[in-house]
Amino acid sequence: MIPCAPATSCPVTMSIALSAAQTRFLRGQAHGLKAMLQIGGKGLTDAVLAEVTLALEHHELIKVKLGAEDREARTAMIAHLVARTDAALVQRIGHVAVLYRPSEDKRQIVLPRA
Repeated sequence: MIPCAPATSCPVTMSIALSAAQTRFLRGQAHGLKAMLQIGGKGLTDAVLAEVTLALEHHELIKVKLGAEDREARTAMIAHLVARTDAALVQRIGHVAVLYRPSEDKRQIVLPRA
């Protein structure tokens, strides 16, 4: 399921470094979005990770709803999701995380300068 338990022991390596202005811009863009994917009791499976990767490639900015009850489990799940998809965590509120990764084929979101 999740290879690491507490969030502090999970190294999060983001390939995308966002400035404060870019994070603020992306939070504004994500405000009206509905959660595209919901991760349930089985946790992060390979199929879920593949679906998140496809959604990020197509939309670049997505909301993911996590079904874990425990806060530490949600934090670990988000850290694992960010690390495996090479995305940036824009925002996390409760059970919902906003992820961003620019598309390799066609970029739709133009970020403000860093």
